[in-house]
Amino acid sequence: MVVEHRPVVLRNGTVLTMDGRRRVLADHDVLVTGDRIAAIGPRLEVPEGTEEVDASNGIVMPGMIDTHRHLWQTAMRGYGADWTLTQYFVWYYLEWGKAFRPQDVHAGNLLGAAEALDAGVTTTVDWSHGLQTTEHADAAVDALQAIPGRFVLAYGNIQDSPASWTARPEFRDFVSRRITGDDMLGFQLAFDVTGDPEFPEKPAFEVARELGVPVTTHAGVWGATNDNGIRLMHDHGFMTPQSIYVHAATLSADSYHRIAATGGSISVSTESEQSAGQGYPPTWAIREHGIPVSLSMDTSVWWSGDLFSAMRATLGADRAREHMAAHSNNDTVTHSSLRAEHVVDWATMGGARALGRDADLGSVEVGKKADIVLLRNENSPAMFPILHPYGHVVFQAQRSDVDTVLVDGRIVKRGHELVGVDLGHIRAQVGQTLDHLKARLGEEAWRKGMNPDIPESKVLDNPYTYTEYRGDTRTSL
Repeated sequence: MVVEHRPVVLRNGTVLTMDGRRRVLADHDVLVTGDRIAAIGPRLEVPEGTEEVDASNGIVMPGMIDTHRHLWQTAMRGYGADWTLTQYFVWYYLEWGKAFRPQDVHAGNLLGAAEALDAGVTTTVDWSHGLQTTEHADAAVDALQAIPGRFVLAYGNIQDSPASWTARPEFRDFVSRRITGDDMLGFQLAFDVTGDPEFPEKPAFEVARELGVPVTTHAGVWGATNDNGIRLMHDHGFMTPQSIYVHAATLSADSYHRIAATGGSISVSTESEQSAGQGYPPTWAIREHGIPVSLSMDTSVWWSGDLFSAMRATLGADRAREHMAAHSNNDTVTHSSLRAEHVVDWATMGGARALGRDADLGSVEVGKKADIVLLRNENSPAMFPILHPYGHVVFQAQRSDVDTVLVDGRIVKRGHELVGVDLGHIRAQVGQTLDHLKARLGEEAWRKGMNPDIPESKVLDNPYTYTEYRGDTRTSL
């Protein structure tokens, strides 16, 4: 796929630098040459042949970074709108996740990757825990490389134990073939730690250490993964600054101390935590412990595939808790502790820090990679006036206001339309996946899947089939 790559200047925008000083630069230009930001300033002189983009009445900001998104599930957009987390576990972990063929993972990844880019998310961690075989993994990577964004493949397999799939020769072959140091494709291992005292996940951590890649894990998920898993990771020396703990919503202060002390970060998926039941979005506790935060949207099976919604929901959840805590003490909050600029930082620099890319991603600064988003919509009454730029990004803007997106210095969205992405082709592939799933399940099971029954034979708080360990004494709803 050939994507245009020539000098670009965004003219006369309000620039949210998201640098260390979080400067807001009114009526400034941003010049991009090659894959880097070459200059920022008013009325810049530019090389001959530079493409000029009108950013007046708009906001120029860093590309957003999503640190946890199950792209392979995107073909089922909205299917689980009324699910609980238990029902999600039943459908994907216990019953029908195994029905996904490599081409179905490919279709979901194509759609999810295009959706992310369209919404101004220039880097997405594909938390790909549907990789039953390396054929599935190859299909996932093929899709990511067909979309002109920046991605990280977080390799996982919920149908097998982490110790098993990481030990297979074909997994090592996949890593040597496909993970080649390409700047546009990072790599992580994605698996959870049940807290089983036998620590069956230990061999997978050892593989990650040998390969020199981070582990991303769903931690602090009510009934599934909690403090015992964190202690096991810590006691065996597997908590590192590169570790990303997703949700972390039901952890104790002891676990937060361990994460803080070892330099890891937490990916908050507020829409998910609010709706599915992992626990209350923990941003207030994370801030108390000084742990770095990034944002993620989890899965389009339930929620919106953009970080505008994530920022808005996160700010709302944190403030709601702050107000409720004050009211319980017959008090009133007079100044919000969490501000709009903080969640914009989490959606940009927060993601860059989590991925170890804060030196070249996450802010609009000279010398950094040119992953840039322009929010501008002259046809929207909600896009003027722009008085409080951070607040506008969080509470007023939405994915339809993403006018221009650059990734690695290339324009990949121009005038509200993706460049080099064939949506008709993606639609056809997604249609084939849906036809396959409906045929595999049957009409009745497909309809019932939107509100699935709970298997009587399965303990509800453990969706992981490789261990019978339970994190607490609950045996039923």
